[in-house]
Amino acid sequence: MFFKEAFHFSISALRANPIRSLLTTLAMAIGTASVILVVTISLIGRDYILREVEGIGSNLVFAYYTGAASSSPTSDTDSIKLSDLDAIRQELAGDILAATGVMSDVDRIRIHNREQDVKVNSTDAAYPSVRNLVISSGRFFDESDVALRQKVVLLTDHLAEYMFGSRAAALHQVIRLHDLRFTVIGTFREKVETYGQSEVQRDTLVIPITVQRYFTPAERIDPLYVRARSPEQVERVALRVQQILQARHRPGARYKVETLTALVKAARNISLILSLVLFLVAGIALGISGVGIMNIMLVAVTERTHEIGVRLAVGATPRAILAQFLTEAVLVSLSGGIAGTLAGVAIPAAVGLFAGIRVPLSPAAISVAVGVSCVVGLIFGTVPANRAAHLSPTEALRYE
Repeated sequence: MFFKEAFHFSISALRANPIRSLLTTLAMAIGTASVILVVTISLIGRDYILREVEGIGSNLVFAYYTGAASSSPTSDTDSIKLSDLDAIRQELAGDILAATGVMSDVDRIRIHNREQDVKVNSTDAAYPSVRNLVISSGRFFDESDVALRQKVVLLTDHLAEYMFGSRAAALHQVIRLHDLRFTVIGTFREKVETYGQSEVQRDTLVIPITVQRYFTPAERIDPLYVRARSPEQVERVALRVQQILQARHRPGARYKVETLTALVKAARNISLILSLVLFLVAGIALGISGVGIMNIMLVAVTERTHEIGVRLAVGATPRAILAQFLTEAVLVSLSGGIAGTLAGVAIPAAVGLFAGIRVPLSPAAISVAVGVSCVVGLIFGTVPANRAAHLSPTEALRYE
């Protein structure tokens, strides 16, 4: 009965000043919605970064020759060889899914009656699975193509469309590389765009590595790729690759073995820092909303001093007055919290619906946002409620 009366008194007081109550509720709604949107943005940012890294390969290890020590002369024998790739496949068979190597070259081909430089990468059948390539038309060459030195080639999607008008039209076309005729068996693209920072550029051809050996006097694999069985094995696999390469070459040769683990950690740290900054902004918004509630409640206490005096004079206890004003503050805060929660859920849902993308929502964030809105009402409503509860009945009745 005690809380029921406090609730009814609070509703009546809020209805008496609808514009003021609405504006205070709106401020709280903005603060609550900002908390939900902050969490949503953080989740989207984290998922996007991790998805991009996983598109390249979160368990990918890549190695390349960096040169000889300052006291040692360079030598072609220092470069990573196909025999090194075979040794890594044999020694790490239980820890890796696949390993492959790339040899790169440049050749001129005729496109629309004009000579043009293109990049020629040569590799083996494991390359698309290790590098997460998307075969958009046709197929990639298989182990028999590599073993039999078949003159087959794949084009990037951009090059296929530029040369033949479409990816489908490029299939079975014949192009000349190194004065030999190669048949186009497929087109491909990277699953995640690397913007020319990998060995795959916009205009790139891929041929079997055994065919490339016809035209390359020195055997140089750069880079060598290894895909570990799980992200937890990446660091151990990277260490073993480093040890194998160093053991198979002279002491003066230097090799760099890298992983995307550092990139994943950096991305997560950036996401965390961004989240903290956004949470700080949301906290400030909630704090401003709470100050607004306290200010409005202090004004309400001043305006209703005579009413408070009458209630105290007819037997209302300070506890009842305290409960009434706390209830009023919580009602304003909770109403804003619910409205803000609806807005914070509706905005990402609308974006996901119209943009056609998945927008993650955190149930925990929604629950926390509503809970925080109640807490803000309690905290910032305490000072006005205490002031009202401790008014002197005699002084309150005299107040005009």
